[in-house]
Amino acid sequence: MRILISGASVAGPALAYWLTRYGCTVTVVERAPALRKTGGHAVDLFRPAMDIVEKMGLLEQVTAKKTGIERLTVYREGESRPIELELRRVMGAVSDRHVEIMRDDLSEIFYDATRHDVDYVFGDSIASISDDGEVTFDSGRTDTFDLVIGADGLHSNVRRLVFGPESDFATWIGAYLAVVSVPNHLGLDGRTEVIAGARRMAGIGTVHMDDARAVFLFRTPRQLDYHHRDVPRQKELLREHFEGMGWEVPRLLEELDRTPAFYFDSITQLRMDTWSRGRVTLVGDAGYCPGPAVGGSTSLAVVGAYILAGELATYGGDHTRAFPAYEAEIGDYVRRSRTFAINAAKRIVPGSRFDLWALGTMVRLINHLPVALTTAAAKISSKGVRLHDSIVLKDYASTPWSRSLSASS
Repeated sequence: MRILISGASVAGPALAYWLTRYGCTVTVVERAPALRKTGGHAVDLFRPAMDIVEKMGLLEQVTAKKTGIERLTVYREGESRPIELELRRVMGAVSDRHVEIMRDDLSEIFYDATRHDVDYVFGDSIASISDDGEVTFDSGRTDTFDLVIGADGLHSNVRRLVFGPESDFATWIGAYLAVVSVPNHLGLDGRTEVIAGARRMAGIGTVHMDDARAVFLFRTPRQLDYHHRDVPRQKELLREHFEGMGWEVPRLLEELDRTPAFYFDSITQLRMDTWSRGRVTLVGDAGYCPGPAVGGSTSLAVVGAYILAGELATYGGDHTRAFPAYEAEIGDYVRRSRTFAINAAKRIVPGSRFDLWALGTMVRLINHLPVALTTAAAKISSKGVRLHDSIVLKDYASTPWSRSLSASS
């Protein structure tokens, strides 16, 4: 069975790994000329995603690249004393098994695990997809595939071609995120420092690298006007919204003209009733992004890739049964991630002076409570911070494709 995947970041290579395990012939097409090295930001893998990573035999590689950030120092505008937070207290409450890793590192690990079995085509993109699986590429070549899967992120080209414009499905949930590669001028090691103000937050941290990552989060009363590929306009907006903020912010903004890597996007949620049509389906942010930085989208993408491949294996490649089963299996997780992300987007950046005070109070409370107590309290409801650990993964080892693969090996 020939399958084309668009996107070589996280969901695409993860899906390619499982599909090749089930005997499929997989091609991954990526618009970028090489594996993306955009500087990237840290992403979270929670217990279900970590269990999948272990099934892939990649636990050692992923663990070796964990960020190792242990402490967070928070400065608040108008307050002279910073507050400290031990991150293990927070993450221990969120998940029983968690790794924070740079997105580029995770992408490279998945790519290295699949590059010998998967045909990666860089510097090209899909121009059209016919109902019978014929695909035309921007390069002009054509080919035919049994299935086409969009794993090409929030601004998915496959979704646009098959389902319509992004505006039909995207809902902005009130905030923006920027990540900038900067020199580690503070000499940080295993620590992140942040300044929080009303409706804006900026921070800097570093992990097993010579440089550091500056992260900017801010909320606005209405959606900003810019194109997602217009980098000069994005940098201009960042300067406007962080003008006058103290601490290290002016120095971080100066790096915008020198940075080798820059990321800026709205915290936008995708809401689709279905992410499958004919021979085409979507996985990860392309189909159900809950919101960058607030909804655990990377874990959701890894889980989605595992389930999609597993359901195709279960139904012997019959997409008319496998695609609905995939959507049914992951649907509740997607919906709960959306709800969680909306609440997180409101809380992650203080909206007022009162919220700044409440942030300090909450951090002090977390620091004084025993880790076991905060973890036990979080486990009371799977609809809250523990939602990522609440999904139960199927074991697809006994599917028809898996059995036939075992018999032939």
